Amino acid sequence: MQDKTGLKPAMWPEDFFNMKPRFLLTAILLLLTCGAWANDFDHHSWDELLRGHVVMTDNPAVTTVDYSALLTEEPQLDAYLAALSAVTPTEFGSWSAESQLAFLINAYNAWTIKLMLSAYPGIQSIKDLGSLFSTPWEKRFIKLLGSTRSLDDIEHNLIRGSAQLRDPRIHFAVNCASIGCPALRPEAYTAASLDTQLEDQTRRFLADRQRNRLRGSTLAISPLFKWYREDFERDWRNIDSLNQFLISYAPELGLDKTNIRQLQAGRISIEYTDYDWRLNDSNPPVTLRDQ
Repeated sequence: MQDKTGLKPAMWPEDFFNMKPRFLLTAILLLLTCGAWANDFDHHSWDELLRGHVVMTDNPAVTTVDYSALLTEEPQLDAYLAALSAVTPTEFGSWSAESQLAFLINAYNAWTIKLMLSAYPGIQSIKDLGSLFSTPWEKRFIKLLGSTRSLDDIEHNLIRGSAQLRDPRIHFAVNCASIGCPALRPEAYTAASLDTQLEDQTRRFLADRQRNRLRGSTLAISPLFKWYREDFERDWRNIDSLNQFLISYAPELGLDKTNIRQLQAGRISIEYTDYDWRLNDSNPPVTLRDQ
């Protein structure tokens, strides 16, 4: 069969019956996969902004953001945020878990950038945007899924509060615009690549010796593990303790077989490294560079 252009479509129904069994199974799996993400949100414009303005550093676990250049692209950012805001709860509910989680991670990161641009230049830390009575993460300035929300609401209620979306690796994906935070990924999260992206973020972060390092019988790790310890002990992939989570990433942490046995036996103590709240700016003021 041919359409009016004279071109035969990639596959017509009768083609299925002429396929060898192994190719038939592959085709069915591909169709099911595509169907699962058919309603995935288009993050292309956000992906363009990230690829153009997130700067890789010599440390593969660290990126910075060219906020001064992003100011000139703010209309594109605003258009993306408006598209996020237009998604209804019903539409969101029809998506796969992967699509929902990618959407929420991207939303968190994009609105964090918007919050930083609202005070840039002249801002040294996201904490500067808080007040005596509330943190910047509690500001309700985000129109999303039918409500006016805060960054805390996205992270703690929509993501961490959902049994379907709960994944401890999100702590290495949501970005707080700080040097101590896991890197802002220079691409948008997507449903099709989400597991690979989260795993890559986790491995890069844990391999960073500025944040996580073994010294003798002490394992110093990021305070993220202290603040969100319960998330790493919720039986994700049959892991129900922080030590088990850390052991599952032993190569990234530089743990050998002896270290693993010591950690299992409780002979390695856990401490937490300092968290650097300075803005992750590619072009910080000289005073900040010298600190």
